[in-house]
Amino acid sequence: MTFSTHTRQWWKEAVVYQIYPASFCDSNGDGIGDLPGITSKLDYLANLGVNVIWVSPMYDSPQVDMGYDIANYEAVYPPYGTVEDMEVLIRETHARGMKIMLDLVINHTSDQHQWFKESRSSKDNPKRDWYIWRPPRYSPEGKRLPPNNWRAAWGPISAWEWDETTQEYYFHIFAAQQPDLNWENPEARKAIYASSMEFWLKRGVDGFRIDVVNMYSKPTAFPDAEIIDPTTPFQPASTLFCNGPRMHEFLAEMSAIFTKYNAITVGELPNTPDLQDVLRYVSADSQKLNMVFQFDVVTVGMGSDITYDAKPRDFTLPDFKRAVDATQSLISNTDGWTTVFLENHDQARSISRFADDRPEFRVRSAKLLALMQACLTGTQYIYQGQEIGTVNAPKALYPLENYIDIGSIGHIASIKEKYGAENKEELEKAFDALAYFARDHGRLPICWSGGLYGGFSEEAEKQGKEVQRPWMESHPLAKEINVADQLDDPGSVLAFWRRMLGFRREYKDLLVYGDFRDLRPDNEDLFVFVKESERGKALVVLNFTTGERGFVLLGKEELGVQEKVDLELIMSTHGEVREKEVLGALEGRVYLVKQ
Repeated sequence: MTFSTHTRQWWKEAVVYQIYPASFCDSNGDGIGDLPGITSKLDYLANLGVNVIWVSPMYDSPQVDMGYDIANYEAVYPPYGTVEDMEVLIRETHARGMKIMLDLVINHTSDQHQWFKESRSSKDNPKRDWYIWRPPRYSPEGKRLPPNNWRAAWGPISAWEWDETTQEYYFHIFAAQQPDLNWENPEARKAIYASSMEFWLKRGVDGFRIDVVNMYSKPTAFPDAEIIDPTTPFQPASTLFCNGPRMHEFLAEMSAIFTKYNAITVGELPNTPDLQDVLRYVSADSQKLNMVFQFDVVTVGMGSDITYDAKPRDFTLPDFKRAVDATQSLISNTDGWTTVFLENHDQARSISRFADDRPEFRVRSAKLLALMQACLTGTQYIYQGQEIGTVNAPKALYPLENYIDIGSIGHIASIKEKYGAENKEELEKAFDALAYFARDHGRLPICWSGGLYGGFSEEAEKQGKEVQRPWMESHPLAKEINVADQLDDPGSVLAFWRRMLGFRREYKDLLVYGDFRDLRPDNEDLFVFVKESERGKALVVLNFTTGERGFVLLGKEELGVQEKVDLELIMSTHGEVREKEVLGALEGRVYLVKQ
């Protein structure tokens, strides 16, 4: 059998920990996480086994979309700190042998960015063409209409916003306050590279997570999108504004800068279902990006058109396994690389999404998913709070008014518009969807302890400072799921994550670089796969049910070996295994296949 061979790189073996600044750690008691708070927790992250921290947008911003609407790439959002605080964070991260990545958000800016203020000031302004402006269309009756029928990403609204001052529309894929930059303009591109990339690379940043990395090139004619929903004037257009005609030309320009600074890169790559298209971004030969995030796994069971227009748990284990296989198969006999993640700032908590978040099953579920994730090929990404088994805020304990994400607010608004503001049945269904899918769950302040506000501002409390209520209501389960209670508990989720990251390093030839093969893709209860390379083979068996499940240990034919099989148990979520061919509820095991 021929196995895939991948060039060894430190970043392929890395564990990247994503930090959402507003919700990580509040050092001064104002209820908002900050950069000194992140610095205060670097030892905790180093002890976990993290190699890289990824800090979500900390730039100056009006915070319409939690910092993804940037007003100044070269300044820090004042409640988070200063550029000097960033320089301290970079220096202290490096002092612990870790690296630091920032979010690179360059498809759009805030409408408060100086570039856009100039662009919208007049049609003759030198920066007018730095953004995308078009005159209106008119109906036969003379009604003013947007330049095309594209729908924005948030809510059933046009992707075009009318500007009274200059009597034209500007384009925005996301919120109206996030106008898209015009990448067709070479002057604008140079300014983007200098301000958003080189400014921070010169200060020691080691790389970037690149936001919506496939959206910069749009067809300049802006043709109408196919009519998917005749009941609305605005249609989804991701097939037009993703992976556009000049996308790889722009990436080549960016790559020259990344190479100059030896920067690591991971791109956010939505709406790219064809693996050959994905490979164009991550092929080592193409020299564009080190890796990308594909969303097959985390979007399982979501609405195909409107994200939250879906029923909770509307998928099967085989659906989930097919999604995993899609991301793993990207690097089978190719020169590309992939990522492994179950959570980020745009997702709900993985235990609630893919396992069982009831109190009696939370810890088992967390360990099962940790074992699975550690055994998949690709660079590992952990989202803050995932390492302690954080779950979604229970619906009964976290009311709808606590949901403040722009996507959640937009979803409720669209339901009210469609069904009426007093339609309790439809609003309840929408609340069910948010309690399961909403981004808010990943953005609740981290629970460092069971104390005031989950210990979110404990650094300030230690200094005797007055502590304000967090910017977002605390997790209602802070007394049950927090860092302090798990730090010295060998049976905790935190201890198991530490163990799994060490286990992954120990068996990196198989777990980091090995080929993935799903052995029983149609099994409704068990996820059974092998990891194999020229240096050996491992069998991973995961029981995704809350009851015991018997399974037959695999033989030579299924494992693809010629000789007698001897399976050596090297890891289990349940500790000592009592019955060899019976898996406990939510149990995961790893066997070394010996011949």
